[in-house]
Amino acid sequence: MESPLISLLVLAGIAVFLILRLRSVLGTREGFEKPPVAPTQKRSNGPDLEVIEGGPDRDITDYVEEGSDQAKALAAMKRVEPSFQVGEFVQGARSAYEMILMGFEKGELDDIQGFLAEDVFDSFVEAVAQREDQGLTIEAEFIGVRETAVVDAIFDETTGVAELTMRFIGEMTSVVRNREGEIVEGDAKAIKRQKDIWVFARSMGVDDPNWQLVATDG
Repeated sequence: MESPLISLLVLAGIAVFLILRLRSVLGTREGFEKPPVAPTQKRSNGPDLEVIEGGPDRDITDYVEEGSDQAKALAAMKRVEPSFQVGEFVQGARSAYEMILMGFEKGELDDIQGFLAEDVFDSFVEAVAQREDQGLTIEAEFIGVRETAVVDAIFDETTGVAELTMRFIGEMTSVVRNREGEIVEGDAKAIKRQKDIWVFARSMGVDDPNWQLVATDG
C-alpha cells in the first residue's frame, strides 16, 4: 500500500501543473480591469446643435417672421390644437391648389365641392355656367407650383376659427376653344405663370381636420 503522504504529494503536483497551464492560457487579473475602450467616433466638422427649451418654433418661423402677428396667431392655433403643424398645412394647401384650380378650369366641380366654402362654390358654378352658355371649353394642363408662401394668419380665440392666407405661383398651359373647336385664347405649347392669393379657414380643436377655401384673389 502506498503511503498517504506520497499520494498527497502526487495530487499536489497535478494541481500545480493545472494552475500553471490555466495561467498560461487565460492570463492573470489584478484588481479591477478597465472597460474596453470604445472606438473613437469621427466628429463632424460642423458645430454642435443644441436644442434650447423655450426657443423659437421652427415650424412657425420657417414660414412667418418671428414675433409677428402672424407668428402669434399660429402659436395660438397650436395651443388650441397641439397636433397642428404649419408645414403639414402648407403641403396640403399646395396639393389643394392644384386640385381646385384644375377642377375649376375643367368645370369638374363635384370633385372639389367639399374643399370650398358655400359662397366660393356658388361663384365657381356661376363662372362655369357662363362659359358653357358661351360655348367655350378650356383645355388645361398643370405644370407645377413655383412658389408657396404664408401671407397672413388670423386666429379668433373666441370662435376658434383660423384663417390662413396663401400665395401660390403656379405654371400651366391652357387654351380656350369655341363651339367649333377653334382656339380663341391661349396656346397649348406656351407655359403661363399664374399668381393666386387664397384664404383657407377651419375651426381649430374640432374633429373635422379639413380646411376650406373661403376666398380667392387671383
